[in-house]
Amino acid sequence: SNKTNAEATNTNGLSAFNSDGYDLGNQNNVNKSGDTFVGWNWNAGESTVSNSDGSRTSNVRANPTAGISIVTFTGNGSSGATVGHGLGVAPQVIIIKTRTSGDHWAVYHHKLGNTKIVYLNLTNSPATSSGYWNNTTPSSSVFTLGNDNKTNKSGDNYVAYCFNEVEFFSKFGKYSGNNANDGTMVNCNFRPTFLMVKRIDSTRDWLIYDSVRG
Repeated sequence: SNKTNAEATNTNGLSAFNSDGYDLGNQNNVNKSGDTFVGWNWNAGESTVSNSDGSRTSNVRANPTAGISIVTFTGNGSSGATVGHGLGVAPQVIIIKTRTSGDHWAVYHHKLGNTKIVYLNLTNSPATSSGYWNNTTPSSSVFTLGNDNKTNKSGDNYVAYCFNEVEFFSKFGKYSGNNANDGTMVNCNFRPTFLMVKRIDSTRDWLIYDSVRG
């Protein structure tokens, strides 16, 4: 996620998804001898289906109960293209990447609005352009794309990870820091086990905390 590379195949990486986990090969990125690894896993549904809700046909694997769907589609380079996401409610976060070209990861967040993205692979503050989301907020059935190459280059294949809030399970918001030792209290109404944070008013790293590593 810190690279702009196009998608590649490595048969020695993750070799299979199983009903109870996944199999790994001997690639150092995922299974170097003696190294300790962390993995974050979501159940995105049991089957992939074709979705024609948008102007671009997509392939969707969705789990509305958990508020996540994985979407693949081909870009057309035209502002106003729409893509079905299969969640049944408007996603609050979308992470999208071209699989064909070397380009940035584009992240939509509902608290940033439909004119901005933040780059998953960079420390930059949010960028503004109508070319990302066509200045259009996602609906319960589709998200809308502009003509920027990061989200909708003609002929490129894309993957999008879509999330919406599920009560007592997930939360997507923003907060203001106070630089105090006991910090700002952010109420999720549940005990989170995974936290991902990015400063949005200045340059700063992405941070991930989880309950397994402490």
